Amino acid sequence: METTPYRFRYSRWDGTQNIDAFTADELLEAMADDLLAEGDVNRALQRLFRWGIDRPDARMPGFRELLERLREQRRQLLQRYDPGSVLEDLTRRLEDVIQTERAGIERRVQEGRERLARAREQQTHGAHEGEEESAGEVGAEEMSPPDPALQRLLERMAQQKLSFLDQLPPDPAGRIRALTEYEFMDPEARRKFQELLAALQRQVLEQTFQGLQQAIQNLTPEAIGELRQMLRDLNELLQEHARGGQPDLERFKHRWGHYFGRDFNSVEELLDHLARQMAAMQSLLDSLPAEMRQQLEEALDAALRDPELQRELRQLGRLLGQLMPDNPYRQAQSFSGSEELTLGQALRLMEQLRAMQELEEQLEGVRDWRDLGRVDLERLRELYGDELAAQLDALRQITRLLEEAGYIQRTRRGYELTPRAIRKIGQKALREIFQHLKRDRFGQHQIERSGRGGEPIEETKSYEFGDPFLLHLPRTVMNAVQREGPGTPVRLQPADFEVFRTESTSRAATVLMVDMSRSMLYNGCFLAAKKVALALDSLIRTQFPRDTLYIIGFSYLASVLTPEELPHITWDEYNYGTNMQHGFMLARQLLSRHRGGTRQIILITDGEPTAYFDGEQVRFSYPPTYQTFQETLKEVARCTREEIVINTFMLERSPYLASFVNEMTRINKGRAFFATPDHLGEYIVMDYVVNKRFRLR
Repeated sequence: METTPYRFRYSRWDGTQNIDAFTADELLEAMADDLLAEGDVNRALQRLFRWGIDRPDARMPGFRELLERLREQRRQLLQRYDPGSVLEDLTRRLEDVIQTERAGIERRVQEGRERLARAREQQTHGAHEGEEESAGEVGAEEMSPPDPALQRLLERMAQQKLSFLDQLPPDPAGRIRALTEYEFMDPEARRKFQELLAALQRQVLEQTFQGLQQAIQNLTPEAIGELRQMLRDLNELLQEHARGGQPDLERFKHRWGHYFGRDFNSVEELLDHLARQMAAMQSLLDSLPAEMRQQLEEALDAALRDPELQRELRQLGRLLGQLMPDNPYRQAQSFSGSEELTLGQALRLMEQLRAMQELEEQLEGVRDWRDLGRVDLERLRELYGDELAAQLDALRQITRLLEEAGYIQRTRRGYELTPRAIRKIGQKALREIFQHLKRDRFGQHQIERSGRGGEPIEETKSYEFGDPFLLHLPRTVMNAVQREGPGTPVRLQPADFEVFRTESTSRAATVLMVDMSRSMLYNGCFLAAKKVALALDSLIRTQFPRDTLYIIGFSYLASVLTPEELPHITWDEYNYGTNMQHGFMLARQLLSRHRGGTRQIILITDGEPTAYFDGEQVRFSYPPTYQTFQETLKEVARCTREEIVINTFMLERSPYLASFVNEMTRINKGRAFFATPDHLGEYIVMDYVVNKRFRLR
C-alpha cells in the first residue's frame, strides 16, 4: 500500500507557536562558562537573568530584553494614535447631528408640499379613471385636507431653524450649548444629540466617580440633584481637611460611599482615589495643544448642562490641585501618530499608558529574579499579552528549576553548586572537547605493553593461537551449523571458534597541574584550563573508573584542589609568581602512593617558573633567575627518577618558557606541545585517550 509522505510547513516565528520550556539542564549549560570563569553561582544567575539564553529552536529573553520590549510596546502606542482627533470626532458627530436635522427639516417641508400638490390635483382632475383605487386616499385626505396656511407656517419655521443652524458657533462647546436649547424637528437628529450628550456626561462623571456606572445611564433631575448634593458634601469635607480640621469621613462614607466603588479609611486614601480616577482625563487634556485643550474642556463642561453641577466639579478640581499639587498619576504623553480616537477610546488609552508606565517603573527597580515576586503578572498579561507574561515568569522560575533538579542549593552565602551540577559541567566540557576529535587527531604515542590480556569489547574475530579464550558461544555454534547444515549433534572444529576482541587498558595516576597565575587570566587561558580539568575528571570518572586524577593549582604556592572546588577556583590576585617547583613537589608526593601503571603529570602553563622554595621561604623574581630554573629542574629530576612522566602544554612561546621546557623535556623525556586555549582540551584529552587504549588483534 502506498503511503502518503509527511509534509512539513515552516513559517516565520510570530509568538503564537508552542515552544517547549527551557529545562534545568539547558539553564545549567548556559551558565557553565560563567561558572568556570568566575566560580560564582550568583553572578552566573545574574547574567542569565539579565541576558537570557538561546537554543536552536527558541530563546529565553533576558530581563533587559523584556523590559525594552515593554517600553517598545508603549512607544508604539504613542506613535500610532493622535489624541487631537478626539476633538475632530466630537466635531464630526455634532456635524452629523446638524446635517441629520437639516435633512429632516427639508424632508418635512418637501413631504408637506407633495401632500398639498396631490390634494390640488385630485380636486382639479375628478376623473373616473382609478376612482375606486384612489377612493381610500381621497377619503383620508378629505378627513384632514392639507391647509396651505399650515404649510406656509411650516416653511417659515423650517427657514428659521435652518437659519439657526447656519448661525451655530464653529466650536464644539458653542454648538453643544446652542443645540441643548434647540427643539429638533427631526427625531433621528434629536436621538443622536441626546446619545452624544449622554456619552459625554458619562465619560466626564465616570472619570471622577467609579460607582456612577449605573446611576448615570439616565441622569434624571432627581439623580442630578443627588449628584449635586454629594459634590457639595465632598467639597466641604475636602475644605475642612485643607483647613486642618477633622472632617466626619465615616458619615460621608455612610451616605455617599457607593459613588466611589471602593472603601477608604482616611481622607488621604480618598484623595488618592480621586486623583487616580481623574488622571486619565487630565492626562488627555495635558497631552493636547492649548487651544484644543480649551475647546475640549468647554465642550465637556457644556455637555453637563447643569450650571451648579459644573460649578461643584470645578471646585472639586481646584481642591484636588491644592491638596495634591503633584498628582503622580497625571502625566502628559507625547503622541506622534495619526490614527483617530473617540473620547472613550482616548480615556481608556490614557489609563493603559499610565498602567504601562507604572509597571515599567516597578520593573526598573528589579535587580534579580527574587524581585519579580512583587510584580503583578496578571496585570502584565492584561497589558502586554500572554507571551511576555510567560517569559517573565520563566525568568522568575530559574532558581526553582535548578534547585528542584539538584544543581544548586541555598546557603548563607547565597546559591552554590551541588556535586551533581559539577559533574554536569564536566560532561559539557568533555562534549565540547570531543566534538572535534575525529578531525583534530594529535599524534599517537607508544606505550610499553606485554601479553595478550585486556578488556573485551563487542567486536569478535576468529580464534588464533595465543588469543585470550573469551569465547563468543552463539557465533561459534552458528559457524558450525552454517558449515555442516542443520541437525544434531553439532560438531565443532577449530575454525568455528570465534572470540571477543580485546582492548589493552593501562591503569594511570595523573596529576593535572594548572597555572593559576595572573597572566593566565590576562592571556585568556584560565577558562580553557578549568574546562580541561573538569573534562578530565568527568572522563576518568565515567570511562576509566580505576584511574586516579589529582588536580594541583599553582601560583605563588601550589595546592591540591578537589573536583568540587574546580568551578569556584580563580587566579591568585594577591601574590605574584609561578611556583612550578612546589607543584612538582606536591605531584610527586601524590603519585608516590601509586605503584605500577602509568604515572604522569600534565602541566598547563603560559609562563616559565618565577618562584621557588629556598628552605621555608618562597623567593620570587621576574625575569626568572638561573637559580629559579635550577631549583625547579631539580624537582623535575626527582620526578624522573621515580618514573613520572611530565607532559607540558605551553600556551605561550616566550623565549624564557621555551628554554625552560626544552631543558625539562631533555631531563624527563616527556613531551611538550604548544597549544592555543581554544584547542587545549582537545589535545590533552585525545592524548590521554590514545595512551589509554589500543586494539589487540
